[in-house]
Amino acid sequence: MTQTFADLGLGEDLLRAVDDAGYTNPTPIQAKAIPYVLMGRDILGCAQTGTGKTASFTLPLIDILAQGRARARMPRTVILEPTRELAAQVAENFEVYGKYHKLTMALLIGGVSFAEQDRLLSRGVDVLIATPGRLLDHCERGKVILTDTKILVIDEADRMLDMGFIPDVEKIVSLMPQMRQTLMFSATMPKEIRKLADAFLMNPKEMAVNPPSSTAETVEQLYVQTTHRQKRQILRALIDGEEEVKNALIFCNRKRDVADLHKTMKAKGYPVGALHGDMDQYKRMECLEQFRSGEMTMLICSDVAARGLDIATVSHVYNFDVPVNSEDYVHRIGRTGRAGRSGKAVTLVTKDDFKAWAAVRKIVKKDIPEHIVEGFAPPAPASSEEMSEDTAPKKRSRRSKTGRAAKAEAEAAVSDTELDAAAPTETDEETTTRKTRGRNGRKSTKETDAAGIEPDGAANGGKERNRRRRRGSPQDEVGEIEEMDVPYGQSSHVPAFLLR
Repeated sequence: MTQTFADLGLGEDLLRAVDDAGYTNPTPIQAKAIPYVLMGRDILGCAQTGTGKTASFTLPLIDILAQGRARARMPRTVILEPTRELAAQVAENFEVYGKYHKLTMALLIGGVSFAEQDRLLSRGVDVLIATPGRLLDHCERGKVILTDTKILVIDEADRMLDMGFIPDVEKIVSLMPQMRQTLMFSATMPKEIRKLADAFLMNPKEMAVNPPSSTAETVEQLYVQTTHRQKRQILRALIDGEEEVKNALIFCNRKRDVADLHKTMKAKGYPVGALHGDMDQYKRMECLEQFRSGEMTMLICSDVAARGLDIATVSHVYNFDVPVNSEDYVHRIGRTGRAGRSGKAVTLVTKDDFKAWAAVRKIVKKDIPEHIVEGFAPPAPASSEEMSEDTAPKKRSRRSKTGRAAKAEAEAAVSDTELDAAAPTETDEETTTRKTRGRNGRKSTKETDAAGIEPDGAANGGKERNRRRRRGSPQDEVGEIEEMDVPYGQSSHVPAFLLR
């Protein structure tokens, strides 16, 4: 038997608003979560993107907040979102479903003036939708008091973790009363999220509609093996080869790549826009509105748009870069194939992406076929070892420099020994007739006598030569110096002023 929203215990005014929005049957996560939220239970929900998680808490909250009244600067309900776009999306849901209720709402996000937000807060709001950083700013300024908050919603908890917002969330929770209802929703369920749930929730009702990190069956997934030089050409070939590209999202890993690709695609005549975290908030909202209205059919974006974009007409998702975090792949392609519609996701994979792509294939637990683009010769196929996630670069030796030096000296000693053994042995006669050479290569007249006894002064000859070199004697440039008769007490180096 098919379940309807009326079977979930929602009020008449709310059911009328849902019917006006064109919905009649709840999704699995909505059917499971809404009754328990109305009962006042804490919820820990896990469901893939595009399954209606937002409505699973907005609908029952509107019904609950219909009773009671808000006080100035003391919101009754707080909803935390990781990105501005997702916070704005939730605010739109409250406006659509709460149009027959007299509820007040405030949206606290960055990039917007504090004055307008302060004005709404001073009147009192029933629902406060905010990003963690902006909410803490208002709390520190004394514009928001959370001691009377009855319900806390932490949406997209895994994204909060990835973006480093968990310390801010913990601080916000510490400002709230212990006795409250807490709802936590996430598309994936890593161990860190489980620990947060144990800290924030009290005897929660756990529910998981789909396996964690699973993708929708309505999305066709492909990958194209390419090179860095051909990526942009292949992307354009993929777009031109599709007949039914209604709206397409093109994801890049870096903001700089978003700007560069947007410039290139726009120069080629494609109706594209750009969306990344460094853009002004008004420009971001304007770009999203143009994308929704169809003024631009393609949006090049970073992962900031992987959450919070609920546009039913997105037909294609192109991953220009393989995501560094494999779980981001699930959220990226979750922008298409929503609400039972079909979609297509294509990923461009270079040789440098093999390890990251292997991690993606492992997490989705699905065989993703390769697609060959007509007119482009595919690069050399990757080996199974290269496409394996376990492939890792060889570790460098940790042998100390002292150990390497000792080994080099030992090898040098062995080489010297071998050379000495191989060299011919001098006779006594050769030893007696051997002559030394000076710096310029001339032979010295000093010889060792046949008995092996050096002449007088020869033993100190080397020291004397070194002494002259240090003094910079010009005689060293000529070569070896013959012994000269020098008067007693006068050295060979006479100061110039004495010779004038």
